Amino acid sequence: MTEPTPTRLEPMPGDWHRALAVVAHPDDLEYGCAAAVAAWTDQGHEVAYVLATRGEAGIDTLPPAACAPLREREQRASAAVVGVGEVEFLDHRDGVVEYGTALRRDIAAAVRRHRPELVVTLNHRDTWGGVAWNTPDHVAVGRATLDAVADAGNRWIFPELTGQGLEPWDGVRWVAVAGSSSPTHAVDATTGLERAVRSLLEHRTYLEALTDEDPETYARGLLTGFAGAAGERFGGTPAVAFEVFAR
Repeated sequence: MTEPTPTRLEPMPGDWHRALAVVAHPDDLEYGCAAAVAAWTDQGHEVAYVLATRGEAGIDTLPPAACAPLREREQRASAAVVGVGEVEFLDHRDGVVEYGTALRRDIAAAVRRHRPELVVTLNHRDTWGGVAWNTPDHVAVGRATLDAVADAGNRWIFPELTGQGLEPWDGVRWVAVAGSSSPTHAVDATTGLERAVRSLLEHRTYLEALTDEDPETYARGLLTGFAGAAGERFGGTPAVAFEVFAR
């Protein structure tokens, strides 16, 4: 028997102005998503980042009080490489982010502040393709983001946000999940891939603690591999894949 041919990925919708990317940690967006962000900002789209934590538990040799400001600086520099100037941190604790109303409220507030048409998040499922276990922070933030998009448009959920001047926003048209094992759409990574590599390299302290490999060799090999794998379902063009939920 022959293996079934994977379904071709569709091009991502392009008729939007503003996107909000919501993830758990510094570096989450740089592991495969930044090439799409670079392409979007080149096209004139506005993109902002919201991170649930400052990644303070991510480097074994650095205590959280020293790690958090360092990783925040690296994330802001990383975002700037791909044209993102707005980076917010919600200050949930790295490693122990809890799915629940507090997290949903914080993300809903961010959606109301930024009023995006497109929201991007990271894999919210238990595993990466059924072969590697996902982290609780990724699962919590991804799932809460999917839920908070609806919360942001309902004035009777978290009514205190209206009292803070954050009017309901029901203008999100799509939620795009990066790192999904069930992608549906893709973005051409050709023009953004080199900046994606440079963007990941801004997390140099983290990378040097993560691997003994040369950071640039590591980053380039990883991101080129991801883009090539997605491109096999996108006409052979290097790509960033997303599972898109229309609203």
